[in-house]
Parts: sequence; C-alpha cells; structure tokens
Amino acid sequence: MDPRDTSALIERLTAVFAPAADAEKAAAMSAYMRGKFAYLGIPTPLRRVLTREVLAGAPAYDERAVAGIALACWELPEREYRYFAVDLLIKRVKALSETFVPTLRHLVVTDSWWDTVDGLATRVAGPLVAAEPSLVGVMDEWIESPDLWQARVAILHQMHYQDATDTERLYRYCERRAGDGDFFIRKAIGWILRQYAKTDPAAVRAFVARTELSPLSKREALKNIGA
Repeated sequence: MDPRDTSALIERLTAVFAPAADAEKAAAMSAYMRGKFAYLGIPTPLRRVLTREVLAGAPAYDERAVAGIALACWELPEREYRYFAVDLLIKRVKALSETFVPTLRHLVVTDSWWDTVDGLATRVAGPLVAAEPSLVGVMDEWIESPDLWQARVAILHQMHYQDATDTERLYRYCERRAGDGDFFIRKAIGWILRQYAKTDPAAVRAFVARTELSPLSKREALKNIGA
C-alpha cells in the first residue's frame, strides 16, 4: 500500500469489513439506534480485530491523511466505517493540530449521534485542546452553539483531564447549558461532573448543591458519591 495514497486504505477497509457483514446483527444494531443508521452488523470485538488487520503495515498517517480517511469514511453508508475513522483519529491524535478543527466540526455535526460524537469529544477534541491551548476559544464558541452535538463536545472534552481539569470552565459550561431541555445535553452535564467527582468529590457536591441542574444531571453527577 502506497503510504501517500489514502484511497488505498479505504479500498482495503471496505475489502476487509464488507465480507464480515451479518444482516441479522445489522438489523438489531440499527434498531438499537432507533433505525437512524445502516450497519454492516460487525460487533465491536470483531471490528477491532478487523481494524488491526486493515492497519497492519500502514504508515503513521499525518494530519492531512488522517483527515482525508475520516472524511471518506463519513461518506460510506454503514456506521462501522465511521467507528473505524474515530478509532484511527484516536490512534493518531498526537498528529493533529488546530488546522484539524474544521474537519472535526464536520464529523461532529454530520449524521450526529452519541456513538460517534462521544469518542470525538473525549478522545480527539480533549487531547487536541490540551495540546493546543488556543483551542479553548473554540470550545467557548461550541458551548454556545445551537447544535447540541457541538455543545456536547464542549461539555465532555475535559473528560479525561483529571487533575488538569479547568474547573472554572467545566462549571461555567455546565451552568451555561443547565437549562437546556435536551436529554443529551443534560446527560453530558451529569456525566462530566460524575467523572470529575473521581478527582474531587467534595467540589462536585458543592457545585451541584449551589447550581440549578436538571434532575437527570444531578442524579448522574452524584451517582457514585451521594449527596
């Protein structure tokens, strides 16, 4: 495979994934996702095995190549190809820079659902913002977005920051969207607070006590630490 030709990887990807399709599993997977998306029917453990096969011998793709592969995967109809793209972005996240943001936004807002957005938020946007502090401004813009998935990325991107969490920004984002009626925003607020509670449970309890959050957000935030 020519390392300069990312189309070769896409050809290899479809050649490896397509024969593993299972119509019965595909129907069940689509039903689980409310019929929103088409699937090949490849379970996650098998998909990971196949992904390793696809990437065996592949070069360490740079940002331009990874972006091209991800965009090509987003054009394919079955959801497993997008999961492959997210996995590849996670694998090559250190190769990404601020110039990847327009591509990231496209991936986040196109045919959006939690199954792709959450990995992009926590394992791509998060490390990218940590490596490029100037991108905090992008997250400040996304938390204001009418697109709920961009807002969800902004809320969740610090998921794995632990002691490095910018708590002022974390709480500000939660407060900014606390009145949002959307389930996925309310769930994201609870989820990020529950995660940060592993680092500072007292701080999360205090924030929840003084902040008007939805019952869902509160329940998720305090799930492991109590009131």
